[in-house]
This record gives sequence, C-alpha cells and structure tokens, in this order.
Amino acid sequence: MTTLTTCVFVQLRCKPGKGYAVADEIFEREIVSELYSTSGEWDLLMKIYIPEEEDIGKYINDHILNIEHIERSLTTLTFKAF
Repeated sequence: MTTLTTCVFVQLRCKPGKGYAVADEIFEREIVSELYSTSGEWDLLMKIYIPEEEDIGKYINDHILNIEHIERSLTTLTFKAF
C-alpha cells in the first residue's frame, strides 16, 4: 500500500548568523526532500512531503519549529505539479 503525501514548502527566518546551524539540525532530522539557502527576507527554503494522515501545522511545529534559532516561518501548501 502506498502512503499518500502532501508537498509543502516552508521558508524560515533564522537568527543572524545561525542559518547553517538550523540547516544542519534540519538535515539531521531527515525529514526534508530538499533544503536551500536563499536571499532576501527568508534564510532557508525547504520542500517537505508530509504523510496525508498528518495534520500539517502540527507536523511542522513538532518536526521543524522546535529547532533553536528559528525566528519565523512561512508555509506554502501545494495542490498540483505541472
């Protein structure tokens, strides 16, 4: 049986100078498909596949937002890939 997933993109703003520490912790948790350093208002952009039966907000709170040095997040839900 195949588990269905929801693809979400999460952008993170980190405390100054802590982007790499946050990225390292995210990779250690092995929950992201892709993780990028970005310019502008946000420091990191990640692509996550969340199991369909999981509550998206709770999943992100439990697996990402408890990482030290994250100041803010922005989650974008996806509906269809073209």
